[in-house]
Amino acid sequence: LGDGYKSQAKLAAFDGSRVTAHAMYLLLLTASRPGETRGALWAEFDLDAATWIIPGERMKMGIEHRIPLSSQAVGVLRSMQTLSGGRALVFPGHYRPSQPLNENTFNLALARMGYKGIASAHGFRALFSTVANESGWNHDAIERQLAHQEKDDIRAAYHRSTYLAERERLMQWWADYLDGRKAGNVI
Repeated sequence: LGDGYKSQAKLAAFDGSRVTAHAMYLLLLTASRPGETRGALWAEFDLDAATWIIPGERMKMGIEHRIPLSSQAVGVLRSMQTLSGGRALVFPGHYRPSQPLNENTFNLALARMGYKGIASAHGFRALFSTVANESGWNHDAIERQLAHQEKDDIRAAYHRSTYLAERERLMQWWADYLDGRKAGNVI
């Protein structure tokens, strides 16, 4: 998905389920893992505080993860409030609304948009990391946004910063960057 504005335009024009399109857009905006997004619960969100808190039991490393939400991400979630039909899940499954979207939904949607074998939903994270790193953002803040754990055991024992304030700015920059690319502007 290196052609960010073309892929975002394809997502905006996606003729499949609006639930799937919104879930994919939130996935792109938050750099979260596909399973975290598919299984998102309304109870995890504070839209007024623009925060998504994923409990440790839903995280790969078993540690709670706070995701600052851009204004665009909050907008996606507000749109989903009516589409999710008052269910606990933000993105209910198409055939089983009491279950999250199927684990293949995102990649099947990408295939429908012409990205089969070119891109995957998990690859949105690599896109975010690459663009943010190339744009000069703090590597540690990017890694915390991706919920990656420190690999150096000694550093991990002492370095516990979440970089939350910087990640708030980073995620709003990322959403604005994506909007700019969709409009054809290079930021």
